[in-house]
Amino acid sequence: MSARAARGRKIVKSLLGAALVLAGTAHLTFAREEFQAQVPEFVPLEPDTTVVASGIAEIALGTALVVAQGRRARRVGTAAALFFAAVFPGNISQYVRRRDAFGLDTDNRRLARLFFQPALIATALWSTRS
Repeated sequence: MSARAARGRKIVKSLLGAALVLAGTAHLTFAREEFQAQVPEFVPLEPDTTVVASGIAEIALGTALVVAQGRRARRVGTAAALFFAAVFPGNISQYVRRRDAFGLDTDNRRLARLFFQPALIATALWSTRS
């Protein structure tokens, strides 16, 4: 891989990590209620507990993405991809239950949001591979 390509992957990895830290912080603070709209009914925890736990996980994963190098980065990228897959049912739940949050106030917007999760999974994997 060229130095330019490696640098590009590192930048994307760091941006994804920073976005996860921001999203995790939002889970714990200013967007806590918004995130509760995405918690599926089958989750056995209270929605707020789920939001807090996922926020902590996002902050940890985001921080790890920013600092991890080499094989560790690959493992963290895999963990982030698995996390994105694990929370995808929340996006589906928001769509199916027609819950408004984050400006997703129409069926079309909620449906469009579903296509971003596979992109996040792919980005987490791509940016942490050499």
